[in-house]
Amino acid sequence: MNKKGLFITFEGVEGSGKTTQINLLSSYFKEQGKDVTVTLEPGGSSLGKTLRKMLLNKNQVFHNLKTELLLFYADRCEHISEIIEPALQKNHVVICDRYIDSSYAYQAGGRQLKKLWINNLNSMIEKTPDLTFLLDLPVEIGLKRAEKRANLDRFEKESLQFHNRVRNGFLEISKTNSRIKIINANNKHPQEISIEIQQYLKELDI
Repeated sequence: MNKKGLFITFEGVEGSGKTTQINLLSSYFKEQGKDVTVTLEPGGSSLGKTLRKMLLNKNQVFHNLKTELLLFYADRCEHISEIIEPALQKNHVVICDRYIDSSYAYQAGGRQLKKLWINNLNSMIEKTPDLTFLLDLPVEIGLKRAEKRANLDRFEKESLQFHNRVRNGFLEISKTNSRIKIINANNKHPQEISIEIQQYLKELDI
């Protein structure tokens, strides 16, 4: 682990099992005696909790999709300053459910906004994950899982075409970014996926 903690993010389409794997990985690190901070986007910071309600509210309408994009980055800026950076300074392992890759997948991929806009916003984001696990599975399967657990939020209610663009967006990002490790999350027991993640960490001497 580096001198200022370790920053790990989890990405994936709806229903990919991120929450389960984050909890299992948190337990894994705690068993090693490490301090762990688990957080999420949107909603990790004090302001983020308010923004999350707005962004995920199925009745919320944005007349300009750039508004949605900017709200996500407002959430991210607060999140880094209030939660992520202080935890890393304390040498914690920070595990985050969604981060910058979701902006490319959902806003550039799903919403089909210009990647240039996201690149420009990312120039303000100084904190990059050390490692990202992308839990990949067919969107139809993921959405069926999401339907079983709760009422669908504003993103989960989007079309199948939207979610396929999101998935393709994630896979496209992974082709050019070595920090992203793709994990096949289809037809696997959660514990099996967790063991695969732990093995990868051991190979990296983490």
